[in-house]
Amino acid sequence: MFQINSYLCLYKAKIYSFPMHDSSKLLAHRFSNNNQFYSVTICCINRAPLFKEFGNACIAAKAIVDMQNKVNTICYVLMPDHLHWLFQLKDCSLANVIKIFKSVTTVKINKLNETTGKIWQQNYFEHQLRSEKDLINQARYIVANPLRTGIVKSVGQYPFWDCIYLN
Repeated sequence: MFQINSYLCLYKAKIYSFPMHDSSKLLAHRFSNNNQFYSVTICCINRAPLFKEFGNACIAAKAIVDMQNKVNTICYVLMPDHLHWLFQLKDCSLANVIKIFKSVTTVKINKLNETTGKIWQQNYFEHQLRSEKDLINQARYIVANPLRTGIVKSVGQYPFWDCIYLN
């Protein structure tokens, strides 16, 4: 039985469980650089499929667009229960970008649904990309996410994504 605070990794059809680290310790060791590229995954609390609801998804997609004063978005895909977002930091820390995004979307989604409380998990996963090849490969991976999960048969059928390489 896996612990609640773990994530699963599939490798050669085997499942491995890795314990999640204490959030405060993770945040304490995060360091971000302006002008660097980051791939971020943010999950809904309890992996709730909040973005199956069109209004919720529109709020989150608009919040990404509204963050362009803090980041240059390369691509994103808003899945039913999480967000993949690839961007270049401007003059703002990674932690602040995530904090602002989560705060804005939480307030607006709660208002729309007449609810209260958190909508995002406290943790998020981030990876700093170091080369243009990594950037392009990560963008492809992100955009293809709805295809891999079987939500759609063509990326064009999925409404909540964007990529500068495909405009």
